[in-house]
Amino acid sequence: MSFIKTKDGTEIFYKDWGKGQPILFSHGWPLSADAWDAQMVFFGQQGYRVIAHDRRSHGRSTQTWDGNNMDQYADDLAELIEYLDLKDLIMIGHSTGGGEVAHYLGRHGTKRVAKVVLVGAVPPLMLKTDKNPNGLPMNVFDGIRKGTLEDRSQFFRDVTIPFYGYNREGAKISEGVRESFWAQGMMGGIKGQLDCIREFSEVDYTEDLRKIDKPTLIVHGDDDQIVPIIASALESSKIVKGSVLKIYEGADHGLSQTHTERFNQDVLDFIRA
Repeated sequence: MSFIKTKDGTEIFYKDWGKGQPILFSHGWPLSADAWDAQMVFFGQQGYRVIAHDRRSHGRSTQTWDGNNMDQYADDLAELIEYLDLKDLIMIGHSTGGGEVAHYLGRHGTKRVAKVVLVGAVPPLMLKTDKNPNGLPMNVFDGIRKGTLEDRSQFFRDVTIPFYGYNREGAKISEGVRESFWAQGMMGGIKGQLDCIREFSEVDYTEDLRKIDKPTLIVHGDDDQIVPIIASALESSKIVKGSVLKIYEGADHGLSQTHTERFNQDVLDFIRA
């Protein structure tokens, strides 16, 4: 069990396995580093050093009352990267973790980074506004807040159905995947998880995306029911100069778990290219 203590005293849990060029994974809400298990093993076996952390108030990290915001998430990530002295780094972020990666790059620069992968990622902005008409209305996020606050355990079970596309015809439902999602979610702190809903819905990452000057792969399912592709990947790919967009037809939000083999190979090809 490895932890770093940040400047404000928060303990951030992380896994650090293998040797070679480092790959750092940032997880989605309300999960933990364990969401990347299949990728950690695969890329570790391919000769990479693989690192994944639990965002503050998620997983095994400190459940903080304050500081559950994207600026702090990015600063925590910066402290971890500097503590481990990671260079020539591949950064991979899913969903909220994609926002975390983008904001780290916008806030702390790209000097330590070689390549970037955003998968099912929330940037540039999930909330519907006059300037972002394809976003989701606020009542969607208020519903997430309500479900999390009133019956978090049941809500986390229920959300796995659209998250992994298990409500689609022909879907092969894995109760193990659903139970893992629930267990990771329940390990985190409810205050931090509630705070984080604002960070993945209302934060505008456009300026962060404009500062990314490293090769970037954007992967998204066109049937993502959690982060619809029209307001996310399709827009991000226009903003990040020279980015490569890979659309998985019929794929869901949790495609790194439902399309593991394809996703791992696509990322490996991108890293090696």
